[in-house]
Amino acid sequence: MTSPEDQEPARRPSGPSETPETPETPEISETSAAGEASEVSAAGEVSAAGEASGTSVASGVATKDRIYRSPGGLVGGVLLLGLVGWLGIDAIVAGEGRTPWLALAVLILVVPLTVALTLRPAVYAGEDRLRVRNPFRVIVLPWGQVAALRSGYSNEVVAASGKKFQLWSVPVSLRGRKRATRQESRARAEQRDGRTASRGADGLGPLGGFGGGGRARAGRAVPDGPARAETDRVMDELRQLWEAHEKDESAQGEVTVRWAWEILGPAAAGAVVLGILLAVG
Repeated sequence: MTSPEDQEPARRPSGPSETPETPETPEISETSAAGEASEVSAAGEVSAAGEASGTSVASGVATKDRIYRSPGGLVGGVLLLGLVGWLGIDAIVAGEGRTPWLALAVLILVVPLTVALTLRPAVYAGEDRLRVRNPFRVIVLPWGQVAALRSGYSNEVVAASGKKFQLWSVPVSLRGRKRATRQESRARAEQRDGRTASRGADGLGPLGGFGGGGRARAGRAVPDGPARAETDRVMDELRQLWEAHEKDESAQGEVTVRWAWEILGPAAAGAVVLGILLAVG
């Protein structure tokens, strides 16, 4: 059995040299690392916000414009430019006398016009305005200044002042409308025949299995409302945007019209050079 004197040294601290010291340096390094991490994350948030602010912003949300172009116009423009370039370059390289100069003048005149009529037209629809890029003009209409979007023999937008602007990149396709009408009639007929076959199969009792095909046709999805051509659906989307944002504060302003001098200038220069060469003989 031990005495109290023998147990007392075990309860006493062993001395200053044996007292564990709390490492302060690691805490400082962790704090600095946390600060650096917060600075990095803050910098990352700033850069992300900067990239987002590069797009058009409406109502505090970054959005992008919807772009509508004519696929047929793009394909036709590329083919025409290839043909004109091939003929023109061949005449410049292999021609004699005035032929290279005439070919060059024709290229300067024809290439801008081809680009203007085929590749250039586009419609940009955002939440605050409609920008129409036609062959020789660029029209910007805030939704608050749009009075109507009409579809007849051509698609056009009517400003509040009464001026009309044609949408070159959204041409009316009468063939597409007829095709959509035929598809709708065919779908309605299949639905009607499917319902008739389904009712007949249900009345056969044990032989009702022969009506499975009729029930499958009856279950085919039929589009809601009349079938629409592609350009008509584009006009429907533009009308929805107009109706949704025409009262917005950011959708107010003035209509601006700018001439496409980047197209008119080269074309006019080519026409002048061609006229001079033809006049000189």
